[in-house]
Amino acid sequence: MSTVSAPSSDPSVRNVLHRDSPRTPPPNATALYLARTPSIIQRIFHQFTWRSEASGKRVYLTFDDGPIPEVTPWVLDTLAEYNAKATFFCVGENVQRHAELFKRLQAEGHAVGNHTHNHLSGWSTDAGDYLANVRQCAQLVSSRLFRPPYGRIGPRTAKALYGEFRIVMWDVLSGDFDQTLDGEACLRNVLEHVVPGSIVVFHDSLKSERNLRYALPRALAVLSSLGYSFEALSQHRHGAERTPIQIAR
Repeated sequence: MSTVSAPSSDPSVRNVLHRDSPRTPPPNATALYLARTPSIIQRIFHQFTWRSEASGKRVYLTFDDGPIPEVTPWVLDTLAEYNAKATFFCVGENVQRHAELFKRLQAEGHAVGNHTHNHLSGWSTDAGDYLANVRQCAQLVSSRLFRPPYGRIGPRTAKALYGEFRIVMWDVLSGDFDQTLDGEACLRNVLEHVVPGSIVVFHDSLKSERNLRYALPRALAVLSSLGYSFEALSQHRHGAERTPIQIAR
């Protein structure tokens, strides 16, 4: 798979890209995902959070599928170099296996979110089973933030979760999970599409490790040099404060 690229809305990022390295070849027209979520999709599914409304040059980095000891500690160390805060959408069974690592990422000021207990697809799992799996994860991850694995969720399930959770999608997808891409392509997926308020997806997983180790520090360096800050997402649908909230069991 490859991604669909478009010029960045932020000219400062576009200028850095044009100055520092050649453009990648045109993307394959058969892409199964997009590096930037089209605005029409964001408007149709307006009940989800696609980007932040906060003012200023803020970017919201998110990491899905962890925590795991092979990748997550390196992510935390890399973020710390830039005083960057992020949001980790955690799989419950990984939290169960690596409880100390989960405690570490919270202690370092990052937000956490629910990513189901077993990384289930909302398109191929019975709604009742899916909701039970979300609540199983909620026993370990106390957060109002939820992201469906693969971004797949059915309307019935979304409606059931919306009262308890802020369902967070994204407007920029790095594609670090895509084994047909190299790290430079993933970096460009971020830098060519990021705008103030963007929610960017990376993955702290073994599958994504190669591309993540290339793209993340370079994205942090470029965006920092352009005056961006990196913040954790709020537990609330609106507002800038990040306050842990207990979910009713």
